[in-house]
Formats: sequence, structure tokens, C-alpha cells
Amino acid sequence: MALPEEFLQELRDKNDITDVVSSYVNLKRAGRLYSGRCPFHSEKTPSFYVYPDTQSFYCFGCGTGGEVITFIRKIENLDYIEAVKLLAQRCGMDMPQDSYDDSMAKLRRSIYEINRETARFFHKCLISPEGKAGLDYLRRRGLTDKTIKRFGLGFAPDKPFELINHLHSKGYSDSKLIQANVATRSRNGHTMSRFYNRVMFPIIDLRGNVVAFGGRIMSDQKPKYLNTADTPVFSKSHQLFALNMAKNVNTRQLILAEGYMDVIALHQAGFENAVATLGTALTPSQAEIMHRYADEVIICYDSDEAGTKASDRAIPMLRKAGLKVRVVTVPGAKDPDEFMKSHGDKGPAIFRVLLEKSAGDIDYKLEKLLDKYNINQTQGKVEYLTEAAAIIADSANPIERDIYISSLSEKLGVKKDAIDQQVQKRLKYSARQQRRKDFRNISDDLSARHDKINPEKAKNRRAATAEEYLIAFLLENPHMSQYITSKVPPSKFATEFNKKVYSVVLNKIESNGNTTLTALSQEFTQDELSYIAAFVATILPESLNKESLDQCITVLLQEYEKNLTESPKDMSDDDMLEYFNKLGKIKGS
Repeated sequence: MALPEEFLQELRDKNDITDVVSSYVNLKRAGRLYSGRCPFHSEKTPSFYVYPDTQSFYCFGCGTGGEVITFIRKIENLDYIEAVKLLAQRCGMDMPQDSYDDSMAKLRRSIYEINRETARFFHKCLISPEGKAGLDYLRRRGLTDKTIKRFGLGFAPDKPFELINHLHSKGYSDSKLIQANVATRSRNGHTMSRFYNRVMFPIIDLRGNVVAFGGRIMSDQKPKYLNTADTPVFSKSHQLFALNMAKNVNTRQLILAEGYMDVIALHQAGFENAVATLGTALTPSQAEIMHRYADEVIICYDSDEAGTKASDRAIPMLRKAGLKVRVVTVPGAKDPDEFMKSHGDKGPAIFRVLLEKSAGDIDYKLEKLLDKYNINQTQGKVEYLTEAAAIIADSANPIERDIYISSLSEKLGVKKDAIDQQVQKRLKYSARQQRRKDFRNISDDLSARHDKINPEKAKNRRAATAEEYLIAFLLENPHMSQYITSKVPPSKFATEFNKKVYSVVLNKIESNGNTTLTALSQEFTQDELSYIAAFVATILPESLNKESLDQCITVLLQEYEKNLTESPKDMSDDDMLEYFNKLGKIKGS
């Protein structure tokens, strides 16, 4: 069953979208609206808007939109009921009893409980005689008992059924254990632990839930690390190890390390703003999440070839998310943990100096480029400067460009104007590429040929545009519903998706006297709500008047007549009768 409309309306009234969004996004007033940088994609210029009048949001950059429940679902990665519960808790409301399908919420809750119990089991094993090998390994790596406890580290025993038996005793079924990915099904059909004979690292989300695990083998066997696959509570591309701790450090800076042990060693050494990805390369989503808690990221990957390549991939992603980027090059050691240990008690202090002296990402790239070319030879110098100009053009703002051009001019004995011309050439090339991309995007939007939500729009552009206006007008002026439906019933809509939206809006108005995007949240998916929010947001409020309404009604009726004329075989009996009556009037006139 659906949630009661009265409950949803009260939830909306008590969770003003501007207040809710501003706890995640730095909003600034823009007339009647509020704007900010979109939390769902990387952008430098704000294109994310909150509309207090309609209690909605929309990003003109990535097309994400909706109402307050949709916002919470996307930003917290929750299902519908969990998002409603979070908002209800926020304003002190009780959830209605037995009036909704919360099967997914119950599954997620079960997985959280299974993960928590599994983490306790692993930690208990670690500090028992059974976990001696794991505890010895962690202590050899220099971790203290305090650090081991703080991170909840554990040990998966070399017995594939021990965890399963323990979780069975707590009442959890095999299917739930497999859905949580703490268990797998063997070839002969037995349920066995996914992790065994490994040191275990619980992964904890920003709300303190254990959502996944990473397990490290203590030998040279492969794979060295085994991680939880994606589950209903975990997506490795949307999580960062130790961010639940690092976000509480009183600084807008994060250290991005390569793995669990690097992060834990850095925290133990006093660098509690360290985080890591979860066995994969950095993703745009992770970069965006980092930007919520930091203005600057210091990349501190291993100094081997793989670490260097990972740094090269991460820099543009972090830059695009709006973060300042610096890169630490650890001398004479593979990773920060080894470096600090090599300097004994002074290790953390010396590493802090390294952090403070770390190069900006452009300096890092230019310095690394020197290894590629021999600048003592003319050809090498030309090739170096050509590639350096591209780095400066692609990465720097105008002030930075001027500084780097001047520095290269002085360092290499080449006129500043010559380097600047090469940089400008690259900038013009990039601008042409961006214009072509923008043109393709605009062309696609205008033609609607890639419209997945309303695929019929491409062949019914005029009608679909009028339909969208009608829906937006109704949401703003529900008192006009009878007038509008007397002219244009749902059957005269040309596209099925808009017809569905129109019908749902009319039903909501008939039941409650008005409606909002929040009231539609149970009827449509997140993508569909974003689509509706998009055309509501792009219709100017001043155009929502009676004259424009009547013009849209005329357009819809014209398009309806046109479609009837073109395909009479698809008419209903009533449409056919109306069509012949009109033909008779025309002939008799």
C-alpha cells in the first residue's frame, strides 16, 4: 500500500526543501530561487537550483531534479521508504503503520544487522587464539591495539563454515547472508563464508553502519585483497574507506591514500584526514563526495608505476569536482607507511613536512614531464614545451597560466610570448571541442531523439511541449483543473508518459484539491521525477497565465486532430464518432 497523502503533505511541509538541501549544498539566493554547485555531478559554475515555490530542485547541468524525497534518496543512496523515514526522523514525525511496502527497507536493515554481527565475529576471532596469525600480522605492520580496536579490525578464520554457523545461530537465513555478500554458494550447493584466513577491514558509511568488508591475505597468494561486491547497502564506487572518521577532522583537506593499511597507518601517525578508495580506481562520484568535506585533496599513492598512473587518472577527476589538488612524492619508499617507519619516531614529523611541501598538480605534471624529454636538446625542448603548454591550458586558470608561462620562459630561456601562443592555440582547440559537444547536446535536446523517459516526444515535439506546459500549469494552478480537463481530457494527449503524469496529477487534485511533486514521488521513479522536474523548472513562472494556457490547449487539440486524420484506424469508437461529426460540420459549412 502507498503512504497516505496527508502524511506526505505534512512531511513536505515540515521538511522545507531549501533547509534540507542547504545541509548538503552551499546555496545562495538568486531572486526567488536558490542556486549552488550540483552535488550529483562535477561543475565549476553553479547550475543547480532550488525552487521554494514548488518545493523542487533541478540541475541544468546533469538533468537531475525532483522534490525533497528524491533529493535525499540520491544524496544518501537510500530507497524510497528509507528516505521518507530519514525525513520523518528529521522533523519528529512517526511513520504510518502497515500502510506501505517496506520490503527493500527491511532487506537493507537485515544486511546492516548481518554486517554488524559479522564485524563483531571477525574482531572477536582476531583477539582470540584462533586469530593469532592475523593479530601478529597487524602488529608486525606496526598497528597498536588502540588502532586495531578503533578501526574494528578482525580476522576471518580458515574455516569456511564457522561464520555461517554463527550467523545461523542468530537467526539469519542463507539467502540473506548471500544477499549481504558475506557468504557464497559452493559448487555442491553449500553456503560458505566469502572470507576466510584473511585480516578483515570493516567499511563503515557516514551514518556509522557497517556496509562492507575488505579482506587481506597474509601470504603472497592472489588476490591480495578481496572486497564485498555491490549489495543493496553498498556500492564501492560511492564509498571511501575511513571517510566516516576523516570528515570529523577540523580541516577542509583530505589525504587520498591507496589502500586500507596506508590509511590506518596515517591515522595512527596523527593524519586522521586520510581516506582511500575501495580496491578500484577513483570514480567521479567519490570525487564529488570528497568535495562535500574538503576544498583540497593531497594524493598520496604508492611511488611505483601503478601509483603514478593512478595519480594521473585521479588529478583531472578531482579538479573537475572543484577540488584543489596536490601530489606527495614519497622519496626512497613505496608508500607513506614504509617512509614513516624508515625514520623511526621522527617519521610522522618528516612526513608532515613532505605534505606541506607537496607540489600542486600542475607542478607535479610538469616535473614528471621532464623525465620524458631531454630539454638540453632543441627537439626535446620543443616537444617538452608543446606538451607543457597543453598541461597549462587544460589545468590552469588565467592567473596560474601567466605564472607557469613566466616560470617556463625563465627556466628554459624561451620567450614568454612564444609559450603563450602555444597555450592559446591549445585553449582555442579545447573551446572548439567544447562548442561541438554543446551543439550536439543542444541538438539532441531539441530533437528529443535520445529521450528514454518519453520516447514518443521525438515524433510529437509540438504536442509534447504543450503537454508539458499543461502539466506545469496544473501543478501551479490546481484550481483550473476542471476548465483544463473540459477542453483536454487525458485521451487527447499524444505521448503516453505525459498522459500518465497528467492523469496522476488530475487524480491527486481531485482527491486533495492540489498536488506537488512530493505527492508524485510514489507514482514515478527517480529518473521520471527528474524528467518532470526538468520541464517544470524550464517553464518560466510569468508564462503560466490564462492566455498561454489557451494557446497550449489549442495546440494540443490541433495536434490531436492531425493525429486522428493521419491514423483513423487507431481511433476508439467515441473518437471515430467525434471525427465523423466534425467532418459533417465541415462538409455542411
